[in-house]
Amino acid sequence: MSSLAQQKAAARQAAFARRKLAFQAAGAAQAGYLSEVLAGHRGVPLAGFMPIRTEIDPLPAMAEAAAHGPVGVPVIQAAGQALKFALWEPDCALVEGPFKAMIPAELDYFEPEILIVPLVAFDRKGGRLGYGGGFYDRTLEGLRTTRATLAIGFAFAAQQAEDLPLEATDQPLDMIVTERGIITL
Repeated sequence: MSSLAQQKAAARQAAFARRKLAFQAAGAAQAGYLSEVLAGHRGVPLAGFMPIRTEIDPLPAMAEAAAHGPVGVPVIQAAGQALKFALWEPDCALVEGPFKAMIPAELDYFEPEILIVPLVAFDRKGGRLGYGGGFYDRTLEGLRTTRATLAIGFAFAAQQAEDLPLEATDQPLDMIVTERGIITL
C-alpha cells in the first residue's frame, strides 16, 4: 500500500469514528440547511443519495425538491465506472442495490445538474474523502466536461478534517452543507 493510500485509510478510519458519534447524537432536522440550499435551485435536475450506515440523511430535502423537479439517486454500474442516476420519488418502490444502498425498482435514468454528494470527510477548501471507489470523482469529471455541475457535499459538521490526503483525480466540492450550516467555497 502506498503512502498516500495509507494516509487516506487512516483519514477514513478517523472520519468514520467522528461520523458515527455525530450520527448517534443527531436530531431529526439534519437536512434543514440542505432544504434551504435546494430551494434556491427549484426545478433543476438533481441527484441525492440513499443514506447507508451512519451517513447523514438527505431524504427530507430530496422529498421537498421532488415536488418541483426531477430528483434521482445513484446507481452503481460496475467497479471503475461512473455512476448513473435513476429518477426517485418519495414512496417509490425500492430494491437493494450494490453496497446495500436502496435504488428505485424501476430504473429511469437521467442526467442531474446538481449532485448531493455523500462523503467520509471534507475540508473547508472543497476537498472530499469518499469511500475509496472513485465513483463520484469519475462521475463529476464526466458531468463537468459537458456542462456546469454543482457538487454539494452533505455531511455532519464533525466530518470536517483539517488536512485531507488528496490526489489530482479527486473532484472538488462546490459547497458543503452540514446539519449546522452552509459552507460556501
